[in-house]
Amino acid sequence: MADPAVLLHIENAVATVTLNRPQSLNALDMAMAEGLDDAFGRIAGDAAVRVVVVNGAGDHFMAGGDLRLFKSLNAEPRETRPAKVAPLIDQVGRAIARMRALPQPVIASVHGACAGFGLSLANACDMTLASDDAYFTLAYINIATTPDGSGSWFLPRLVGAKRAAEIALLGGRFDAATAERWGMVNAVHPRADLSAATAALAERFKALPGGAIGRTKALLNASLHNDLAAQLDAERDSFAASTATADWEEGIDAFLERRKPAFNQGG
Repeated sequence: MADPAVLLHIENAVATVTLNRPQSLNALDMAMAEGLDDAFGRIAGDAAVRVVVVNGAGDHFMAGGDLRLFKSLNAEPRETRPAKVAPLIDQVGRAIARMRALPQPVIASVHGACAGFGLSLANACDMTLASDDAYFTLAYINIATTPDGSGSWFLPRLVGAKRAAEIALLGGRFDAATAERWGMVNAVHPRADLSAATAALAERFKALPGGAIGRTKALLNASLHNDLAAQLDAERDSFAASTATADWEEGIDAFLERRKPAFNQGG
C-alpha cells in the first residue's frame, strides 16, 4: 500500500501537515490535493489545535505539479484535456480555501525547492520561514500554463504588481534571501536550524490568545476586499466581541499586574 501523499500529525496543540511524496520532490497530484483538503478539514474540526505547520518530506518543500501526470494528459485529444485537468485544479482551490478559513495561524516551513503550486501554497500561509538553501520559482510559464492554487491572487498582494509580473511572466528562480527581501518570506534560517526555528515560532503562537488570533486573521482577510467603511465596522464588531472573552479579562489583569498573561484557559 502506498504511503499517504499528505501526513497529518497533531501533538501539543500543533498540527503538522507534511507533503509526503519525497521520491517525486513532493510534486502535486490528485492524491496530494485531496490529502491537503482532508487535513485542513480535520484541523478545522479540532478545537485543541492552536497552530498549523506545513512542511515537505525529504529534501524539498514542493517542486510543483507532477509533470509525468501532465505528460499522460497529452495522450488525450487537445479538446478533452481541459475537462480532464479541471478537477485537479478545483481540488487544489478547495484545499487553499479551507486552509485560509482556518482560525489558527498557518506557518509554511520551506526548504529546498519551492516551485509552482509549492510557491502558491507557501504564499497562502500566514507566515513563511525558509532555510538558506531554499529556492523559489512560480514556474508555470515554463510549461506554457498559468498559476493555480491562489498563485495569481497572493503574489501581487505580497510583492506588488511589477514584481509579480516579473516572477510570473519570466518564470525565473530566486533564493531565500531574495524571497525575504521581496516580502514572501518572514525569516531565513540555516538549514540545520529551520525545524527548531519553526517550532519556536509555533510556541510563540501557542502562548497568544487563540480567539483573538482567529478574529485578527478574519480582519486581515476581509481587508483585502472591504472598503474602509466596511473594514471599520468589522473592526468595531471584532473588538467588541473580544471584550466578552476570558482572554480579554486575563490580558487586562496581567498588564495591570505586570505579569505574563496565561491565555487559552477557557471560561
